[in-house]
Amino acid sequence: MDPSALEPSLYTVKAIIILDNDGERLHAKYYDDAYPSTKEQRNFEKNIFSKTHKSDSDIAFLEGLTIIYKSSVDLYFYIVGNSQENELMLMAVLNCLFDSLSQMLRKNVEKKSLMENMDGLLLILDEVVDGGVILESDPQQVIQKVNFRADSESAYGFVLFDYLTSSGNSEDQSHRPLN
Repeated sequence: MDPSALEPSLYTVKAIIILDNDGERLHAKYYDDAYPSTKEQRNFEKNIFSKTHKSDSDIAFLEGLTIIYKSSVDLYFYIVGNSQENELMLMAVLNCLFDSLSQMLRKNVEKKSLMENMDGLLLILDEVVDGGVILESDPQQVIQKVNFRADSESAYGFVLFDYLTSSGNSEDQSHRPLN
């Protein structure tokens, strides 16, 4: 066995995968080259899905990897780490991702909502994991950083920001009061 395999590493997450209830990829981000081609990735995803979609468990071991997963309505979320990885760390990433999405989607975590808000998903993923390194595990911090707010006042804030920063305003219009 390679001694470096037992060394602690910040590169905890090997992949984050989101599949629909048919096992089709909605989003997948691989952080190493264990599955370099799209074909290999898709085969791995099909194997994961076939092993987990009828299971009540939340952890699986496949191809020497630890896989933590959760389903919601018509979505399956997977966090993949190596076989030596701490399952609680991977579970913290999964819970942060899911809870952040739940807040962003106003507890409507399903395929249609996710597809309509894919940009938000990508921002959340970038805040939680970068290059396989866990950056954040607190959904409140993630939501704050991504700048999504569950309350209706935030929509007004975005409209006001867009108004103030629009490039179509002339010099004297930009100095007018907003009321």
